[in-house]
Amino acid sequence: MEQTASKTLYARTFINGKWMDGDSDIVTLNSPVDGSLIGSYRNSSLEQVDLAIKSAKEAQRVWAEVPLLDKLDLFKKAYEIGKKYGEEMARTITLEMGKTITEAREEVYELGISNIEHTIGEVQRLRGWTLPSTFERTNNKRIYVTHTPVGVISAITPWNFPISLSAEIIPYALAVGNTVVFKPSEITPFSTEMFIRLFDEAGFPPGVVNLVQGKGEVGNRLVTHQDVRGVCFTGSAAVGEKIAQAAGLRKTLLELGGNGPQIVMEDANLEEAVEAAVNGCFYNAGQVCTAAERILVHESVHEEFVRLLVQRTKKVRLGNPLDEETQMGPLSSQAIVNKMNEHIEDAISKGAQVVYGGTHNGLYYQPTILVNCNQTMLLGKHETFGPIAPIIKFKTREDAVEIANDTEYGLTSSVFTSSLEDAWYMADRLEHGTVHINESTNYWDFLAPFGGMKNSGNGRNLGQWIFQHLTEMKQITFDPSKTKKR
Repeated sequence: MEQTASKTLYARTFINGKWMDGDSDIVTLNSPVDGSLIGSYRNSSLEQVDLAIKSAKEAQRVWAEVPLLDKLDLFKKAYEIGKKYGEEMARTITLEMGKTITEAREEVYELGISNIEHTIGEVQRLRGWTLPSTFERTNNKRIYVTHTPVGVISAITPWNFPISLSAEIIPYALAVGNTVVFKPSEITPFSTEMFIRLFDEAGFPPGVVNLVQGKGEVGNRLVTHQDVRGVCFTGSAAVGEKIAQAAGLRKTLLELGGNGPQIVMEDANLEEAVEAAVNGCFYNAGQVCTAAERILVHESVHEEFVRLLVQRTKKVRLGNPLDEETQMGPLSSQAIVNKMNEHIEDAISKGAQVVYGGTHNGLYYQPTILVNCNQTMLLGKHETFGPIAPIIKFKTREDAVEIANDTEYGLTSSVFTSSLEDAWYMADRLEHGTVHINESTNYWDFLAPFGGMKNSGNGRNLGQWIFQHLTEMKQITFDPSKTKKR
């Protein structure tokens, strides 16, 4: 396999079934892999964003009337096309943001286009209700509760999982009769354009799916436009809070940041806990909202856990992410390198010690382990979003819960223990949308609700759970006894 880009790419805007250049400024992108030019694109103008929203609104009325099985036939075609282009999408993800080719393939096939297939199943299981009348003493009335489309949905997704996080929203939104205007990250325009081409080639009607390129002003228009009725955003808590304020009464689904703790109790299987920490801290170079941002270890096993973690981390192969043997690639940008440096320097100034890693060569940052960490440090409160394993020692399970909850975030958490009592104690008290027992923080299931508490967002994604954000619930009261007598 070639280790660099073999040709430059060009991303376009897609409105009402037509591919076109953006009308705004030109953007060129270089790869974090080796600094080589990947390609370029033009940002969409606000006029083009307005046109995309108008097209989506007009298409939605017709799309909502398309029979479900006809919609599903289109999804099946898109899924098959996705399998054909999967390797190209994976390679493009790697070039855009530095994810290893192995992780990129996993994203495309297992986490990405598989959502098209999951959508086919989930939408057929979307249920309504029939309720009896309890306000009047009659059996004549029937109360039906059903789901209707929201209308035009804006989907705004980040760079760290460009395909899978888009695929967790767009197919589900379309399946229940909405139309979508999609703005991907400005860092990953090429892989996400390929994803939208699956729907175009499958034959989805014009205006049902639209793609615009751009930064904050484009995103703001997608949130505040009067014809947008729902907003799905995945990204930072700071931007998510602004979107929540700007969205007003629109339906929103906000999947935001995390500062996830992995708690290692005194009776934990340390080998399994170490493997989970490596996955939680270094998968995708730590650039995951569900990353294990803090490792809380009971004082009685602290020394042994650190020894095993250092030993295991030394085996993590850092290098060119297009190399099949590489286990961790570069960080996506200098900004994340700077944040890693800031958090490590702050921790050291407050008493932490680096026991492994801590240095970088350009964007290639060594997996880093620190001990003697505490909650006064930046890494104790905020999301580092890099390959870092800060270890915090604790004495009791009460201490562990207090430390774990001492953050504005509440997305995922993990507990390693052999005690059923401790497992339930933690599960009941951890202020996180997901609590894993004896599992990495970087674990999720397509049937289970995914989302966070506190500043980690609102709502729940995946499975049936996402439909509550993509549909309006409608009550229909029926009294056939009052029809005209024949």
